[in-house]
Amino acid sequence: MSDGATVWLTGLPSAGKTTIAYELAGRLREEGHRVEVLDGDEVREFLSAGLGFSREDRHTNVQRIGFVAELLASNGVKALVPVIAPYADSREAVRKRHDAAGTTYVEVHVATPVEVCSVRDVKGLYAKQASGEISGLTGVDDPYEAPETPDLRIESHRQTVQESAAALHALLTEKGLA
Repeated sequence: MSDGATVWLTGLPSAGKTTIAYELAGRLREEGHRVEVLDGDEVREFLSAGLGFSREDRHTNVQRIGFVAELLASNGVKALVPVIAPYADSREAVRKRHDAAGTTYVEVHVATPVEVCSVRDVKGLYAKQASGEISGLTGVDDPYEAPETPDLRIESHRQTVQESAAALHALLTEKGLA
């Protein structure tokens, strides 16, 4: 068993998933860990080009990311995955793939309320949805199934990025992964 692991950060758009992942990645790298961040936007561009945002396409995207994450994790890398993954069954399928391979999988819910996310609106998605430019925005007019029992729930609207990353680092330390 390697010291690799997949840490999946799920949550709404603009919840803070990617910011927390990069903050944690820096800290882990300073400690000598091998770390990769599988950013959802980059994966969509390079690994899942051509997929849309239907339920089926979202599931396929999550499974592809889960496959790559498990591959990295099984080779001693901490794979940090800040990806919405709105459907519980898709996330569960990724967890089962990890379990079957004996690879550690940690699920983190960045539980930022939609009201806060829509104000942050990092990529302008909430504004585009409100103006009718786009539809199918997760948590607004498309479903988001929040994890019922994540390994950690982070309320990023109540603490700094550093505090959020520290809470996740503490969990990894507790699990012998940091």
